[in-house]
Amino acid sequence: MKQIFKYLAEHKGAVVMIILLLVVQAYCDLSLPSYTSDIVDVGIEQGGIEHEAMEEMRKESFDTLCFFVEDKDEKTLRDAYKLDENTERYVRKSDKKEDIEKLDDILAKPMAMVNGMKSSKEMDFDQFLQGVKAGAITKDMILQQEEETWEKYDTMSDSIVSQMAILYVQDEYKAMDYDTNQIQTHYLWVTGAKMLGLSILMVAAAICAGYFSSKTGAKIGMDLRTRIFGQVLSFSNREMDQFSTASLITRSTNDIQQIQMVSTILLRMVLYAPIIGIGGILKVVNTKTGMGWIIVVAVVAIFVLVGILVVVAMPKFKQMQTLVDRMNLVSREILTGIPVIRAFSREKFEEKRFEKANRDLMQTQLFTNRVMTFMMPTMMLIMNAITVAIVWFGAKGVDLGNLQVGDMIAFITYTMQIVMAFLMLTMVSIMLPRAGVAATRIEEVLDTEPSIRDAEQTKGDEEDFSGVLEFHDVGFAYDGAKEEALSDISFTARPGETTAIIGSTGCGKTTLLNLIPRFYDVTSGSITIDGIDVREMSQEKLRSLIGYVPQKGVLFSGTIASNLKFAGDQVSDEMMKEAADIAQAVDFIEEKEEKYNSPIAQGGTNVSGGQKQRLSIARAIAKNPKIFLFDDSFSALDYKTDVALRKKLNERVKDATVLIVAQRISTILHADKIIVLEEGRIAGIGTHEELLAGCETYQEIASSQLSEAELKGGVR
Repeated sequence: MKQIFKYLAEHKGAVVMIILLLVVQAYCDLSLPSYTSDIVDVGIEQGGIEHEAMEEMRKESFDTLCFFVEDKDEKTLRDAYKLDENTERYVRKSDKKEDIEKLDDILAKPMAMVNGMKSSKEMDFDQFLQGVKAGAITKDMILQQEEETWEKYDTMSDSIVSQMAILYVQDEYKAMDYDTNQIQTHYLWVTGAKMLGLSILMVAAAICAGYFSSKTGAKIGMDLRTRIFGQVLSFSNREMDQFSTASLITRSTNDIQQIQMVSTILLRMVLYAPIIGIGGILKVVNTKTGMGWIIVVAVVAIFVLVGILVVVAMPKFKQMQTLVDRMNLVSREILTGIPVIRAFSREKFEEKRFEKANRDLMQTQLFTNRVMTFMMPTMMLIMNAITVAIVWFGAKGVDLGNLQVGDMIAFITYTMQIVMAFLMLTMVSIMLPRAGVAATRIEEVLDTEPSIRDAEQTKGDEEDFSGVLEFHDVGFAYDGAKEEALSDISFTARPGETTAIIGSTGCGKTTLLNLIPRFYDVTSGSITIDGIDVREMSQEKLRSLIGYVPQKGVLFSGTIASNLKFAGDQVSDEMMKEAADIAQAVDFIEEKEEKYNSPIAQGGTNVSGGQKQRLSIARAIAKNPKIFLFDDSFSALDYKTDVALRKKLNERVKDATVLIVAQRISTILHADKIIVLEEGRIAGIGTHEELLAGCETYQEIASSQLSEAELKGGVR
């Protein structure tokens, strides 16, 4: 998991921008329920009147309220209003929000009391006012006679007292000929416009956050693919054997896709969840409904559910990527080996092998999907149970006069936002284990140090090499092998000479050739070119000197020209055509409709084995290297083509060092030097005639391939 956060940390700027956008989105999202509550409580129930502190009120009403206001607040109230002599009305001096809210607190209870007294059947309010004006009724008398009434208002909730006070304000506005319907309509339109503006801002922030999240996730995926690809290109054959091609393909595609998807979700949902959750909790605390315990119960239930799901599903997620690897491996083997499978009539067996890998993956995926299927209904059950509990206990609060309907609606909305935040975290928590496994697998590749690296101080970077190749007591052993594949190999191959290597299958011919371009490094001894150890040269410089033709011809999708010019831009059209002529490839190229621009399918499947081999040879020749390495590269050629190719090749590479690994003696009869390998050791070195005379191993090979006449008279 920490690896995913490390990838995100590489894009700090984008992450900060996304967080800011999510804060804006959350602010809008959390503000809307408050406006919904205001529309119900203020816009509908209070007729659009927001404050007890009226903009203006009649003189007699102001004096009455001052009579009921506590002594400590009366001066504040009188200082806040001034009398307009022309209209005989008191006008509010300040429109500041804090001043208005302070006056609301002072006026709420007096207005509620006056309204209650007006609507009381037991009291003649006009007669009461006359008594007050005449001085017959004082505040002390009211306090003594109506003590229970005062205590009743003290025990009421603020919202109920405020609603009663607003009724007084409505009556006062009507008495001053205010259009109360217009007040209500104006409030609803203004509040609705604010909600619309917040909604538009929220949608814009959400779209931008989604865009940058997707872009950042895609950038992380692209960077990881680039790093993985670069790392794999630096791997030697040893690291390739360690991971396997199928596993590296899975890590470069499926695993990175998992991380890209989870990175996007982390930025879009996981970052948003705590913002909206914490904001929702703060809003719920401010509603003062007394139902906060419902949220605590819901969150605990969600955590218990998530804990159970993670414990059950985590092992399966760890297995899934391994099973995907296995599936890719089996698929790749079957698809690349179809001709062999058909030749041996093993279709049914391979179908069963594929079926097992496919079924194992399916069963694991089904298990995880069932876990997800179980999670969603349970989450919905918790959410619906919360809604029912809020409505049940909220209705009781409304009935008792302790809670307003709008507050209950807002509380339900905030609670759902909090629960949804945890739900988002829960959904992501199910995906994170698999992404964590994928990240670990990717880091395994990135953290693997290539066994073959350039020296800190390389040699020969600017030198013009002649191509003298020497082996000095070379030994090599594969990882984990008990015995060496090659031992005590010493010889020199010079420019202008052809050095051939022959031996029985498995004697180490290809291994020896692979040591020269450092596909593997020697375990003992050294290999030098012009006296410089190949390990002290940069890999780029070393391989620029070598033209390598592998045992199995490899072509890339593109055209014949793109394959022949694979060495780079330094290969001109003339060099390409000359190389094709030397490799005896011109005839079949010219027969094609598009000549050198003829397409080559992936893997060269649209050309024959002999054509593929000739194109591979031409590609190496076009590079014009100092050293040619042919790894049994003439095996697919007929005798006539082989002879013509070697004749032209000898004319073309007079100044180059040529090493040929061969199975057929006829291919190497005229080599200047033939090295005979037996069980990883040199059994003999010399010309064909010298080896026939003095090397028993070579004699056995020759007798198995040549006739008596050819052995006695030689082959020319």
